[in-house]
Amino acid sequence: MRSATPPRRRSLVHHADFRRLWAGDALGQLGAQLTMLALPVFAVQHLDATEWQMGALTAAETAAFLVIGLPAGAWVDRMRKRNVLVVADLVRGSVLTVVVIAALTGHASVPMLIVAGLVVSCASVFFDVAHQSYVPGLVGLEHVVEGNSKLQATQSVAAVAAPAVGGALLRVVAAPVLIAVNVVTYLASALLVRRIRHREEPPAPESRRPLRTEIGEGLRFVVQQPLLRRIVACTSIGNLASSMAAAMIVIFALRDLGLDAAAYGTVVSAGAIGGIVGAVTADRLARWVGEGRIIALSALMFVPATALTPLAATFTWPPQVTLLAGGALLSFAVVVYNVTQVSFRQRLCPPPLLGRMNASVRFLVWGTMPLGGLLGGWAGTHLGVLPTLWLAVAGSALGALPVLLSPLVRMRDLPGTPPSAPAENLVPEDAATS
Repeated sequence: MRSATPPRRRSLVHHADFRRLWAGDALGQLGAQLTMLALPVFAVQHLDATEWQMGALTAAETAAFLVIGLPAGAWVDRMRKRNVLVVADLVRGSVLTVVVIAALTGHASVPMLIVAGLVVSCASVFFDVAHQSYVPGLVGLEHVVEGNSKLQATQSVAAVAAPAVGGALLRVVAAPVLIAVNVVTYLASALLVRRIRHREEPPAPESRRPLRTEIGEGLRFVVQQPLLRRIVACTSIGNLASSMAAAMIVIFALRDLGLDAAAYGTVVSAGAIGGIVGAVTADRLARWVGEGRIIALSALMFVPATALTPLAATFTWPPQVTLLAGGALLSFAVVVYNVTQVSFRQRLCPPPLLGRMNASVRFLVWGTMPLGGLLGGWAGTHLGVLPTLWLAVAGSALGALPVLLSPLVRMRDLPGTPPSAPAENLVPEDAATS
């Protein structure tokens, strides 16, 4: 008698609500990548930003994760996540509109960019926490890795296309024009996400407990999971180091290496090709090498990838070659690392706790980024740009140790939802996906 074969899992391409989220995310990522290129170039070339000011600008873009990261998770768990995504897009688009108007009328300044970065970072906290918490409930736990891979692939494609296009456009248009494109993409993203039909039912108001209690639940879940604690330590230290480098990279490329904005945009674009490869292969690599091992291996790859940036000043060949190689290796490693560890977190955590868990993780791992930006600005001012980049390499090596010296290097499969999680906390089979 022929045994029945299990039905083939249907791709999320056929999931209408996920397609809307995917398209909205693609537009938002495209515009955000253009702004990530245009804003620091505008600050350095047109506003003559100093090393310290660039550090402050880098810090402002992630400061909210340190300041309001923890309560944001509890607030998101009390709200409809689709609505949070829409409002966050509208806030970010509105703030960038003010920046564009000020720049085109000659009233822009570095302090203004820093304030705008702070407001955008507040909206990004809510968007990021809601986005990661929305995906499992929208697609179901069995589609989490596929959904994250598709979203990471979109981000990587945007990271490739946007800097190349932006670098070319900067030859003929002003940087504020590229920022204006991001305004349009944020508005389009809000419209697409608003069309998602899946409706969540937030917890009843009478079931809410004190905010401090709910925040503590999310933080305790992260701290009490041994593997998750190792991953958070690795990501936190790595983000501190990468923010130090990010504060100096534009000054290093434009002033020290002598690249123009178009050449720098091309380097960033070409280097991001590694992210596309990582997004396409992350699921396959996790199955081939093992989920735990691939997290440790990708974290180890951060070190040589980060070192290639300061090495661009020492080789005799064009610096673009070394910068491109480092960017490609780093973007590949980061995407593989993120797809695997984010999917692990989403499977491990009971759905009602997802917002608080993600917010707790973001507080711990993104909260170091504004500190890294300020540290990079201070070191760049007092030690120089190149020594600061080498300090970031040392930080990357230190950050890899928590996962390299852990059981992850011996683990093929990572655990899913804890057996102790109540049955009612699991996502029902017919739940829609985001």
